[in-house]
Order: sequence, then structure tokens, then C-alpha cells
Amino acid sequence: MKISEQTVLITGASRGLGADIARSFAGEGANVIVNYYQSEDLAHKLVEELGERAIAIQADVRDQEQVKAMVTRAKEHFGQAITTVVNNALVNFKFDPVAQKSADDLEWSDFQVQLDGSVKGALNTIQACLKDMKEAKFGRIMNIGTNLVQNPVVAYHEYTTGKAALLGLTRNMAKELGAYGITVNMISGGLLRETDASSVTTAEVFGIIEATTPLQKVTNPAELADVTLFFASPWSRAVTGQNLVVDGGLVMD
Repeated sequence: MKISEQTVLITGASRGLGADIARSFAGEGANVIVNYYQSEDLAHKLVEELGERAIAIQADVRDQEQVKAMVTRAKEHFGQAITTVVNNALVNFKFDPVAQKSADDLEWSDFQVQLDGSVKGALNTIQACLKDMKEAKFGRIMNIGTNLVQNPVVAYHEYTTGKAALLGLTRNMAKELGAYGITVNMISGGLLRETDASSVTTAEVFGIIEATTPLQKVTNPAELADVTLFFASPWSRAVTGQNLVVDGGLVMD
């Protein structure tokens, strides 16, 4: 299926990386669902920018019923089912190396927040769209991960653990859903310059990344966003269960 024929749900799409992913798909003519949790004004401003083939819908991805209602509303609005899901939402986390809790101070509740945002959120969106994807014998699911799983430049314990678990979900879903023409992949960036979540990242950390990255630069959101188009396109039709690291070569996996 061409990207221009797809209806794409992007979670956490009102700002940062999610907004750039929305722009990438809109630029290819897809129907775009800009999911947001709290940033209503930013979401509607983005939809105005993207045009008539975009809609903003509020939903907390951790809430199964809200996700189901969002999917139903999107289907009614566009007159067709969601074909493509990008699980991008980030719940209550900042890449702040100064404020990050140490191993001594971590609590299980810190991990639970990130597991709910990463794994539960992705499970909810996948399940809400799965029946339609199976009937269509087509689906494209992309989960946004992180190269911190392979190279923890900063020990963001709870965030990285949530994303590592999301990689497990990605590969298990790929194994089961491949028979229905549904691919499931992960795209893992490094710390991006600059999103709301990385706005508190210190110059020292960005300097370490630049100095040890072959391309000698920090990846930006637009560069990672464009990679989602590959996994949605016919060019990736034989690719599933993969984790593509997009970080200028810092991690060679």
C-alpha cells in the first residue's frame, strides 16, 4: 500500500519528534491522526499546518477505552480504518542528567510509569487497530525506541528499561502478526536535538555524543521522522522485527 493511501496514527504527535513524524507522513499525502494527551493547542496548531487530511484527537494511550474511542473517531472521520501506527508517546520523562535518580534512589513506581507509557501504551494502540489490519491483510506498526538500550551515555534507568521492554514487545508482535501481512519494527534514535524532553540535556552530554559519533553531529527529530516513511513504504515489505538505530552511527548494531 502506498503511503498516500494509508491512515496513520501517531501517538504523542503534538510536539517534538511526534510532530515531525506527522509532517513527514502528511508530506507524502497520508491521512494523519495527531494524538495528544495534554497539549491541545499545539495539536490543533499542527493540524492547521498539515491541512485537511489531518485531525487532532485527545487520548491517554495508557487508557484502553480512550484509545478505542480515538480509533473509532478516526475511522468515522476519514471513512477508512487505520493502517499504520507509530507509537511515539513519552510519558512524564525529561532527559535531565542532573535530576536523574541514582540506583540508590530509584523506586519501582519510576519504572512502572515508563513501562505503562511505552509497553502498555503500544499494546493498547496495536490491539485497537488489530482487527481492521487483519481483515485488510495489511498493517504497519512502528515503535519508537532508543539507542540508550545499547549505549547508555547517561543511566536513564527507568526510561531505558521501558524501551528495552518495548523492543521485546516489538519482536513478539512481529512474530505473531506477520502471517496477517502486518509488520512491526522499532526505530531507535539517540538523544535528539532538540525536543521538549531533551531541552534540559546538558551541553556536556551533547558534546560527548558529537565527539563519538561518526557523522559528528546530534541527530535531529526530522532526520529520525523520515525513517518512519521507510517502514511504512512498500520498500520495507519484507522487513519486520527489526530495530533500526538512527543516531549518526554512534551505535552500530
